[in-house]
Amino acid sequence: MITQEMLDRINTLYHKSQAVGLTEEEKEEQQRLRQEYIQAIRASLRANLNNISIVEEDGSITDLGKKHGNIKEV
Repeated sequence: MITQEMLDRINTLYHKSQAVGLTEEEKEEQQRLRQEYIQAIRASLRANLNNISIVEEDGSITDLGKKHGNIKEV
């Protein structure tokens, strides 16, 4: 999960990289934080997509999470 502090740190590192550059440690931190951010966004998107259901023309409901998201029925 991405916290506001992590977002603030990503932004701080970005602005510093544009202004004066980053140390090797800061570059590594920036890359790690960006990867965590991307993973969180992907997980959120996947969860949202898995909750979509489509009402077909015949009135049946297709649960896309169960059909394509490898979600088992409970």
